[in-house]
Amino acid sequence: MRRRTLLTGFAGGLIAGGTAPAFASAARRVLHVRPGGSVQAAVDTVVARGGTGWTVVVHPGTYREVVNIPVQAAELTLRGATRDPRDTVIVYDNANGTQKPDGSGTYGTAGSATFTSAAPGLTVRDLTLANDWLRADHPEITGTQAVAAYVTGDRSQFTRVRLLAHQDTLFADTTALTAFDRHYYRDCYIEGDVDFVFGRARAVFEHCHFHTLDRDVAFKPEGMVFAPATARANPYGFLAVRGLVTSGAEDGAYKIARPWVPSYETTAWPSLVVRDTWLGPGIDAVTPYINMRDAYPWQTMRFREYGNSGPGAVISVPENRPQLTAAEADEHTRHTYLGDWCP
Repeated sequence: MRRRTLLTGFAGGLIAGGTAPAFASAARRVLHVRPGGSVQAAVDTVVARGGTGWTVVVHPGTYREVVNIPVQAAELTLRGATRDPRDTVIVYDNANGTQKPDGSGTYGTAGSATFTSAAPGLTVRDLTLANDWLRADHPEITGTQAVAAYVTGDRSQFTRVRLLAHQDTLFADTTALTAFDRHYYRDCYIEGDVDFVFGRARAVFEHCHFHTLDRDVAFKPEGMVFAPATARANPYGFLAVRGLVTSGAEDGAYKIARPWVPSYETTAWPSLVVRDTWLGPGIDAVTPYINMRDAYPWQTMRFREYGNSGPGAVISVPENRPQLTAAEADEHTRHTYLGDWCP
């Protein structure tokens, strides 16, 4: 993609038009990006200027580009200019199997992401991150993972963010196999089909809406919401609390989760707790979990539920739906998972 690097703004933001960036007030550390500008150019400016605690305000519009926030942009806030995340959209269309323009190979799953961040203390709010790559448009590609957001870095916070894709929408991961990076997602809308919330992070999803898409396939299940890959040493993985799971597919077409044990980390012990959440009829209530590989059966993983409701939460075969006790549920809270971080 040929990126345009023109950013426009006003007091405290970029005020250049086709020239080098200038700042009205460096102390404010605020950049504004408007349609025709580039979010990545703003991030690059933050890195070039140094320091932490910058805010990038993205004004309503669609920004078709890949955005990569490096570790040097610590404590960055990226936000839409309005409180409606539909107004501001960052979108691109790379997939795992998409060939890189330089001929060096394909992007891979993580490399397909529209939005990537390794910055500690990241805050994202009030915008949409999307990957609009479609399987039907690329029948020649078998690596169909197409990530909207690939997030590592401790204390990464997303509020009122829409995350849209199909397979592997949100890759909530860590900076290293030994890191216990914490993520917090609140009031977010996350949409996809196969394993569309996956990774190794210690992540809390509070008041989030997960929506499963209808797939034109002849098999079941059509997909899974979660695929955690928690490190064995990490006491906590994914926690979904006080949320909502809806579906555009037929009843029972989706599983809650399957465990992901990566080939590069065969000691992983995936952890998922879904509690106090409404599960719609799109979830298979009888067998809500499935194996990714039979060598790692879901029954040996840390999959638990507590206090869920809705047609997808009916417990008809108890051994298929392990539940927390009330005492155990007291441990699985936002405060326990996030520790001394209070977003």
